Amino acid sequence: MASQETCLVTGVAGFIGSHLAERLLREGYRVVGVDCFTDYYAREIKEHNIQGLLQAPGFTFIEADLGEMDLVSLLEGVSYVFHQAAQAGVRASWGQSFAIYTTLNILNTQKLLEAARQSKLKKFIYASSSSVYGDSDELPLRETTLLRPVSPYGVSKLAGEHLARLYAKNFGVPTVSLRYFTVYGPRQRPDMAFHKFLRAIYTGGTIHIYGDGEQTRDFTFVSDAVEANILAMTRGEPGSYFNIGGGSRVTVNHCLDLLRQITGRDFPVRYETPQHGDVRHTWADTTAARNELGFCPRVSLEEGLRAEDEWFREVILKRFL
Repeated sequence: MASQETCLVTGVAGFIGSHLAERLLREGYRVVGVDCFTDYYAREIKEHNIQGLLQAPGFTFIEADLGEMDLVSLLEGVSYVFHQAAQAGVRASWGQSFAIYTTLNILNTQKLLEAARQSKLKKFIYASSSSVYGDSDELPLRETTLLRPVSPYGVSKLAGEHLARLYAKNFGVPTVSLRYFTVYGPRQRPDMAFHKFLRAIYTGGTIHIYGDGEQTRDFTFVSDAVEANILAMTRGEPGSYFNIGGGSRVTVNHCLDLLRQITGRDFPVRYETPQHGDVRHTWADTTAARNELGFCPRVSLEEGLRAEDEWFREVILKRFL
């Protein structure tokens, strides 16, 4: 019975982690959430993300750095691990900052996998990223596409994936890696495009686009990303990895047109030089996830953007701006 099982969600105060923890509680699981509140963005926003969770029966919150915890003890009695914790951001991962990415994204993942060797997990689900592919000419991107990340962040996420496969092959840790493609929706991080666009729209700022706006992304609504995690609890062979995309591959310029319709506002746009580490196109082939996990994205881009816009107005505008 779900009510007798415990899930660990790392990065629980983050964008996807907080949504995932809420879904697991609704499904009847007990949830232990861990977060160390890195300073990548405001602690107050993350605290608001878990406001409801802290009041929920069956939820236990631990504020701690995974790298400094007794992870074997943490995993005692845990059936499922959802490793969402990571230092995010392609553009911030260059230079001296890469030390943070190696610690939080690679070393902490290895430590958690090492502890998982000594536990009796039913599944270890690792949050990977489409950044592992880099700038590929092969579209749509398939799991068999050559992996050539073009940012230190992408390298760190790929290293975590490799570790997950190594521990599955050598020690039988039941890992599954989910390669998220541009997740968006309520609670989206402040450094992500739609959040930045909405901030500019409602504060009278200028939207800055790096490139000509004709670059494309495969946008995935957060509830669809959460659903993929739920499906992976009972499906997916140990060591496997899957693309998780929303089926909404569009240009950035099209997104701006949608935001004009949704917000009822016009806004200035400035096109800038592309940033190091940005890719031109992403497009997920989700055939494997559909066939093996039963994954089928349900939320359209317009529906998802309307939900993010409503959240932005109700939470960010009223509380944080």
